[in-house]
Amino acid sequence: MTSLVLRRIAYTVFFAVILAFFAVPMLWLASAPFDSRPGLGLRWPDWTFDNVTATFEHPYALGSLLNSLVLCGLAMIVTTALAAVSAYALSRVRIPGRDILLYVLLLLSSVVTGTAAMVPIFVMMYQLGLINSQYGTALVIAGGMLPAAIFILKDFVDAVPRSYEESARVFGASPWQILRHVVLPIARPGIATIVVWSFVQAWGNFLLPFLLLRDVDSQPAAVLMRTLYDEGGSANLTVIPVFSLLYSIPVVVLYLFVSKRYGFRFHGGIKS
Repeated sequence: MTSLVLRRIAYTVFFAVILAFFAVPMLWLASAPFDSRPGLGLRWPDWTFDNVTATFEHPYALGSLLNSLVLCGLAMIVTTALAAVSAYALSRVRIPGRDILLYVLLLLSSVVTGTAAMVPIFVMMYQLGLINSQYGTALVIAGGMLPAAIFILKDFVDAVPRSYEESARVFGASPWQILRHVVLPIARPGIATIVVWSFVQAWGNFLLPFLLLRDVDSQPAAVLMRTLYDEGGSANLTVIPVFSLLYSIPVVVLYLFVSKRYGFRFHGGIKS
């Protein structure tokens, strides 16, 4: 009996520590933007809205958030659209070595990361004249996410019964109509997963925008974050808490909207 009580106490303490590990940064993020003397510690704030005003008056803060929305939105759309078409093709078309090809692409995308391939990517973008181009940067980010997105989405497409497609063909549906009206609605949880995953991956990407977008006016929020320092080189704790709070809102809103509207699953399947 005593050992059982001690075990439960140990479990409670363990999970309390883990919860505190994640909760303390969230509490700081919620309180520091409205504290007149924000610091790195957690305390009851001295309420003020001066930090919000200072952040809105920053010459690049709101513009960088808009740049992030444009950049990540483009990368998300390209990744989701190409992943859906490619996953359907790899699922339905019999190609010799199809599974090996898919695993090789996934392996190469994991091993040859953006850091390792940055020099050839930069040279290629420079020769194409796409430096300082948000569209070009979005394509590069989407290209890095595409193999994993295809790998995830193919499982959902594999779970769509072929009899549904055969029935649509009997009524004269084209392959594009089958993909749009039959396959994608059934694979909707997978599409929702790819949408949120690709947006989050692009939203937190620092290296590629930092190297490919040299103009400050076109840089996203992830790059601007590193410039939020005062003249002495210390972190500007007046702007950073508010900017961090604004930076987290789009991802949370997208997750809540997609989760409520479409739901998430990490596997395909049809309920009988």
